[in-house]
Amino acid sequence: AWLLSYIFSPTIRFLARLKIPHFINVGVVLALFFGICFLSVLFVNQRIVAFTTAFPRYYARLLEIGQTVTKNLDLPADFWTSIDWGVTVRGYLINLSGSVVTILSKLVMVIVFLIFILLGAPYFEYKLQKAFTSCNATKVKKILDSVSSQIGRYLSALTLISAVTGVIVWIALKTLNVDFAVTWGVLAFILNFIPTVGSIVASIPPVLVAVVQYYPRFSPAIATALILLAIQMSIGNLITPKVMGDRLNLSPVVVLISLLFWGLIWGVVGALISVIIAAIIKIVCENIPSLNFISVMMGSGRDYKREFEEQS
Repeated sequence: AWLLSYIFSPTIRFLARLKIPHFINVGVVLALFFGICFLSVLFVNQRIVAFTTAFPRYYARLLEIGQTVTKNLDLPADFWTSIDWGVTVRGYLINLSGSVVTILSKLVMVIVFLIFILLGAPYFEYKLQKAFTSCNATKVKKILDSVSSQIGRYLSALTLISAVTGVIVWIALKTLNVDFAVTWGVLAFILNFIPTVGSIVASIPPVLVAVVQYYPRFSPAIATALILLAIQMSIGNLITPKVMGDRLNLSPVVVLISLLFWGLIWGVVGALISVIIAAIIKIVCENIPSLNFISVMMGSGRDYKREFEEQS
């Protein structure tokens, strides 16, 4: 909810400049949020229908691949066919439906918190002034403004890069006639928010689909893997550094540790917000003299290198 409030804050500020009452601004943001959720549900439903329609064809191809594998590895003839794929797939669907219910239940709580955060936002500065002395209130506000500014710029740049990645992946897979190209483009967009490993994970499903789709020819799958690798390397090494710059000034080691730690605790959600949490910790430590050394060690070190070079 807190992260969503940052995402929608530009919309709130824009509407506020138009002299629109704050409660109407919150209503507009909620309507926008529900609209995005509704479109997401429609998209997922269409993808499920597409997967269900294509499943018999892929099932037959998987059996063919399985028979070839069992023959080449000298396994029992019924090794592959003995697996009840209907029960297996049904189990995955049950688990998926349970995950969807869990996500929806958490989404309700997120919406409730988002409403209260947005409604209370205009009064937060006054509460700071009342709760702290003038000097301390200024320091706290400085920290919060720094967090808001850096996280906002980071999310804007990352969203742009992820959108470009998703569109390029979709066009590339569509050109190669790989099934479900739109799905893999959206997946690349979402997983690109997870640093380091997200883009790698997003490249695996389309390659596997290409293997099954074009079997016994493997050249399309190899071409798919090479093109996706080229896309990720080009964006990671050329576009990302120019657009992102060093917006959060975080060490790659800190990013990786944060990804592993929060991903272990909160799963995919933790992985998505791991960099943001690390950036907030760094900014807070940066503004507390006794903890400033932690901020320095969490930084990338580029600014300090330039500083020493200028002094020398």
